Amino acid sequence: MKKEAIKAYFMTLTRETRQSLIGELQELDGLSSSTPKCQEYRRNILDNKQGCCSHCGHTKYVKFGKDKGSQRYKCKACQRSFTEYSGTWMAGLHQKDKIDDYLQLMLEEKSLDKIKEMLSINKKTAFDWRHKILSSIEHVDKDGFTGITESDETFFLHSEKGKQKVDGKPRKRGGSSTKRGVNSDHIAVIVTQDRKHQIDLTVATAGRLKKVDIDKAIGGRISNQTILCSDSHVSYKGFAIENQIEHHPLRSDLKQRVKKGVYHIQHVNSTHHRLKKWVDNIFWGVSTKYLQQYLNWFRMKKNLKESKQLVKEFAEISVEDIGAYSRYEQLTDRYNNLLSTQN
Repeated sequence: MKKEAIKAYFMTLTRETRQSLIGELQELDGLSSSTPKCQEYRRNILDNKQGCCSHCGHTKYVKFGKDKGSQRYKCKACQRSFTEYSGTWMAGLHQKDKIDDYLQLMLEEKSLDKIKEMLSINKKTAFDWRHKILSSIEHVDKDGFTGITESDETFFLHSEKGKQKVDGKPRKRGGSSTKRGVNSDHIAVIVTQDRKHQIDLTVATAGRLKKVDIDKAIGGRISNQTILCSDSHVSYKGFAIENQIEHHPLRSDLKQRVKKGVYHIQHVNSTHHRLKKWVDNIFWGVSTKYLQQYLNWFRMKKNLKESKQLVKEFAEISVEDIGAYSRYEQLTDRYNNLLSTQN
């Protein structure tokens, strides 16, 4: 049957039947009918005057023509123009017609090889898009910690997964450090969460944790309403004293698990276990360079686990951030800064 005949027959159907048929065709194609429309979400933000200039952050701007199909705007403050994608993770992407389907597959945790095959894109493109998207959620849902707040560190072995070794023997995935105890081969990740479901996961340093690392991770999110629970590490004690907050350290050497029936770090320890299981089972380990990106992803998974429209909500959140592209370009610098903390 010719395309014109199919189209003519399609238009004779009722609206409900057409929508149902479209959904079935999308499912046959392997993609959900609830695929988000990222470009539409972004344009709506700007057209409804809820956005800001990607150059200076000013909220007063006007439409300023089109640029290769993209809506342009002009800032009334700095007089510079920008498109609807400027600064977002969609900036500079050449196959924007595939980004909605990509996001759907990414959140289904499909492998890069599977995404490459289903969308007919390069594997490197699939990898880059993943980290551009993850750069857009780093600062989402980061309110202050109130009430009983648990914090503890866990360690990942330093990994250069994906990097070709020019000299030296590569370490087998899942191996162990060649040095004893906590050392520069270990990357410390601070996990903090309160009983009201606020959570933070931060790649802090290489090697042993210091007070300054804790302050950088959560110092801006605590207040006099925060009651800190941690192990008895001296860095947490110093952090609590300096910030004048109530602190309940738990001494593991005395097998102390709970104090007064409410003070413990069992929620955080459970998060450690689930985080490592997710990283190892889904991705077979990740490069230290991109570890913070995956922590961002894990945090959003936890925050949106009750959502009935996960992909839609994730998409709407991700397109709001005009600092995502810049943050993505800084990944190498941030990794180098982390390595500089090695003892």
